[in-house]
Amino acid sequence: MKTKLLYLCTVLLIGTISCSDSKDDLEQKNKEIVVKAFEVVGNGNFEEMGNYISQDYKRHCQATPDLKIESLDAFKEFIRMDRQSIPDQKLDVKMLIAEDDLVAFWATYSGTQTGQMGPFPPSGKTAELDFAGVHRIEDGKIAETWVTWDNMAILTQLGHFPPPIPENTNSE
Repeated sequence: MKTKLLYLCTVLLIGTISCSDSKDDLEQKNKEIVVKAFEVVGNGNFEEMGNYISQDYKRHCQATPDLKIESLDAFKEFIRMDRQSIPDQKLDVKMLIAEDDLVAFWATYSGTQTGQMGPFPPSGKTAELDFAGVHRIEDGKIAETWVTWDNMAILTQLGHFPPPIPENTNSE
């Protein structure tokens, strides 16, 4: 009886360890996908993006609620526009935490606004912005992202916020 119990405990322990190792390996692999995706996107390497981001990619962002990104092509267009505003941009991953198919990140975006950014004209100023989010990995690629940042922080650094006070146009 003791031998059977010892055998059962050993099998359960080995099974738990191998499942844990497998899970750890998957989570590490998912982190590596995210790191590589940040590198490719940060360098504006549009040809490589499809290696790390799925064709039916979806992005959710409270900071840009009217911007719907529901494909790799839409994401590439978003990045093209962003790179026109801030061509020297740099993405720096500070922290990654993985659990199952999710990878949470904390990163920094920095660069100089030399192009039009939506309604804001080029300021020539440099900004550094922390942002955070979660990527969902599916079939070895980023399939979905939830991301957030502080729009007021970057607009203030670029000199667009607070907005200028209009001059009094009344002649007295």
